Amino acid sequence: MIIDTIALVLVLIGAVLCVTAAIGLLRFRDVPSRLHAATKPQVLGLLLIAIAAGLSLRSWAAVAMLVPIVVIQMATAPLSAHMVGRQAYRNRTIDVDALVADELADDAGRPEDASRP
Repeated sequence: MIIDTIALVLVLIGAVLCVTAAIGLLRFRDVPSRLHAATKPQVLGLLLIAIAAGLSLRSWAAVAMLVPIVVIQMATAPLSAHMVGRQAYRNRTIDVDALVADELADDAGRPEDASRP
């Protein structure tokens, strides 16, 4: 009974994080903010839901199935966010003035602003 309650709480927290990520995708206006909303809370929400499923099912076979799902999600979410962010930078859809550091300035052929530290 206690394990089922813990699993329920983890599913609820994970679902709230996933909904928060979806709302962030709709509400944020620029690409870096949307990428942050799409990756961080969504991956944590999936991790909590997977832990809850493993606790609820009480089976090593279920855990063996959930571990690769979580590992693949944790590996692909940052990579895809990096690629989308880099492409948005190259398409000039990112507000360059809002960047703290512009490490891609040399790659894109943009001179870095001398007034930035």
